[in-house]
Amino acid sequence: MKFSFTGDKPIYVQIAQQLEDAVFTGIYSEETQIPSTTELSVSLQINPATVLKGMNILVDDGIIYKKRGLGMFVCTGAVEKIRQKRQRRFYTDFISPLLSEADKLGINENEIISLIKRGDNNEH
Repeated sequence: MKFSFTGDKPIYVQIAQQLEDAVFTGIYSEETQIPSTTELSVSLQINPATVLKGMNILVDDGIIYKKRGLGMFVCTGAVEKIRQKRQRRFYTDFISPLLSEADKLGINENEIISLIKRGDNNEH
């Protein structure tokens, strides 16, 4: 894991995002244990409270859960939850602004699809 200590994004948010990405990409499979707060804080040289705050974001999102006395584990269905969350964010961050700008420019649906396909074929 790599962190930006100078950026706008808090470290605990970066921890949550990187752990979420590790779950999504299969580094941590569903129902397997993830490193403990202590392990992460020692290996990353970050305050344990900061690591825990990041992990709690994922607990709140239903991505990981705590087994008392055993540690944190990836929830069943976590990958699908992450996929759905990212698809919603993709729509909000990319598709909605694209459609808005296309409307302003008078670009219709077929022209948008054509532009996307042209970009996919690396034609400009």
